[in-house]
Amino acid sequence: MPCTGRPTIGAVFAFSGQRDDRTKLLDWDGQGFCLIYKVLQRSRFSWPSAKDCFAHLSCPQLLMLWERIDRRCL
Repeated sequence: MPCTGRPTIGAVFAFSGQRDDRTKLLDWDGQGFCLIYKVLQRSRFSWPSAKDCFAHLSCPQLLMLWERIDRRCL
């Protein structure tokens, strides 16, 4: 049975570890979930400040986070 009105299509959910050296990305591709996990050996991810434990990121902001580009320096 096809689903309609799914708000998660096109959305990627990012989660951080407590030490900010681990990030998980969760995506729904229409058939199932895809989980991508990245652990940094010597540095930390530069997460934006988040109210209520969540933040909305644009695609470029998510890519900068994933590639460890500190957006505060831009």
